[in-house]
Amino acid sequence: MTEEVTINETNTTSAVQSFDPKASASTPEQEGRSNHWEVRTQEQNYAYLPDQPIKEKNRYGKRIDLLDITDVGIEQPEANRSMFINENPEVGSNPNRNKQHGFFFTADNCIGCHACESACAEKNDTPAHLAFRSVGYVEGGSYPDYKRMNISMACNHCDDPVCLKGCPTRAYTKHAEYGAVLQDPETCFGCGYCTWVCPYNAPQLDPVKGQVSKCNMCVDRLEVGLKPACVSACVGNALDFGVIENTPENREQCKTSIPGFPDPSITQPNIRFQQTKSMPIEMTRPDSMPVKYHRNEKGDYKPVIDQKTGKAKHWNFSKLNSRENPLVIFTLFAQAAIGVFFIPFLGALLGVDALINFNQSAMFLPLIITTLTMTTFALLMSVSHLGKPHRFYRGFNNLRHSPMAREGFGLALFSAGCGLIALFSLPTNFWVVEVAQQTLALDLPQLTRDFPLATLIKVTGIFTLIAGFAGLFYMNMCYQIKARPFWNHLQTATSFTGNSLSLGALVSGVIVISTLLVQKQDINQVLTIFASVFITGMIIEGIGLIVHNYQLNRNEDEGGAAHYVQCTTFGKSYLLRNYLLAFNIIASTILLTLQLLNVIDSSLLLVWLVLAILNCFTAVIGRALFYILVIPTTMPGAFFWRNKGFEQHARDIGLADNPATGVAPLH
Repeated sequence: MTEEVTINETNTTSAVQSFDPKASASTPEQEGRSNHWEVRTQEQNYAYLPDQPIKEKNRYGKRIDLLDITDVGIEQPEANRSMFINENPEVGSNPNRNKQHGFFFTADNCIGCHACESACAEKNDTPAHLAFRSVGYVEGGSYPDYKRMNISMACNHCDDPVCLKGCPTRAYTKHAEYGAVLQDPETCFGCGYCTWVCPYNAPQLDPVKGQVSKCNMCVDRLEVGLKPACVSACVGNALDFGVIENTPENREQCKTSIPGFPDPSITQPNIRFQQTKSMPIEMTRPDSMPVKYHRNEKGDYKPVIDQKTGKAKHWNFSKLNSRENPLVIFTLFAQAAIGVFFIPFLGALLGVDALINFNQSAMFLPLIITTLTMTTFALLMSVSHLGKPHRFYRGFNNLRHSPMAREGFGLALFSAGCGLIALFSLPTNFWVVEVAQQTLALDLPQLTRDFPLATLIKVTGIFTLIAGFAGLFYMNMCYQIKARPFWNHLQTATSFTGNSLSLGALVSGVIVISTLLVQKQDINQVLTIFASVFITGMIIEGIGLIVHNYQLNRNEDEGGAAHYVQCTTFGKSYLLRNYLLAFNIIASTILLTLQLLNVIDSSLLLVWLVLAILNCFTAVIGRALFYILVIPTTMPGAFFWRNKGFEQHARDIGLADNPATGVAPLH
């Protein structure tokens, strides 16, 4: 049921169609649909959704009618599809409920009053340190022609929601109703990966509750024909809402981007903009992020580096310590564990006699147990990073889309493979057989004589190799994120692969070479193999660093800005890591060359050990920088709100102890 409502807007009177949520159920279509949700009293006419002609497709070529994204539209009539809002099975009265809706923001009108933030916080009962909608700004010019442009931003319920694809727990759902991307905080286990991949800082990780939540498009209000709470509260008529591509009345633009807004091609967001007022050529951010926006010849604003902290280089070793420390440990140990298994097992498969003999010796079992222990410890570190560690098993829910789920699954299979190899190796291990015979009176070789243990170990080992490669590959893919250009680079893959080889060569080399020394066997062949793998790993990492440095020095984006921070705030630490890596490569290459020429013998094992330990130190610095430096393509903050610099200052002076400050406590 509809009625004619007159809205007076900018001195013009226009008639629009609006839904009447208070109408009595006088028709079969309205029966049980429109009046089972309580509607706030005194809702103004502008708070109701208009009924306008709908286009067939949006500008990205996606259908606006969303019934084709689910088979429900075929199996059930449109009117019978329920969103189960607050577990209510009733269906709302909005006739456009299966059309893609979106926000419309008129930057010219936003006065920065934060009424939209307040309305959103009041409706969703969010704590002070979270905000599903926030207002930031960019500014430019000089007195008397200084200008500021405010930006109100929440979830954009994208056509291609990267949060949905990235979430390992499947906490996100893209609904045919309104095109809303909804997230279930109870399903979330607090990994925060969605906050990494989203370019708009829409998902909010609550460190207190250990879970993510975000804007839900106020679908309960949409069901009864009302606009979202933030739109209804907007004082300056800057926010509007409706079926996407329907330009609101008295608006002349419907753009996909404004200064400060990330590249819309990443997710195809359902938000449109109007911004007609002339702005300065260069717009800066008031937060601590070293990024500003420059207008090109086409009139588009693109990010460039803002050298806010100058060019002086610092150590800042203390700042290498962060909440991402568990991930530093996780990635290094997992990559090293893969290398520990990979080198001796693959070498034996390729016919290296010394490694074949080692794999048939009693020390093969300790090497496998070492690999299993390192992988288990790495996975425990990964779990400890979660907001809800006891829900870790949900990390396999989204194997179809999430690289993080695939990474965890690959490493879990790698661990299982190592466990099976250890199990199959027990009856062939001299020490285990002797202990079993003396303590349990069990003759393990006799009991397992009908089992092809050697074949089982070989087949399981190949499976474990494949699982390890898959885990390492998807570990790399986890960080190939368009919203984080510093990570979205070849250097991530070279770093992970290089560390797997160099660190793996250290651990497995110590076990294998020490075994051969005890057995008084020649170690030259094996030492050459492990030294070559060790050097190869460092060279791979070094090549990635050179390319990374070359390209980011020329990139005027968030990746280049992160590299600027790397070369200034952490400049001396960065150079130390690079110099140590270069020294290690040169020294190791010279040592290996002399060894191959028989100028020196294997008595210099201690030198190799020192170089390998030095590489561990280098890897830790590099990985800590990897996590700390990344700058996302996120929305601008304000001088206080969404400002990492202010957050750190508030913690330093104790202001963060006041919950009203809006700075989340650290755990």
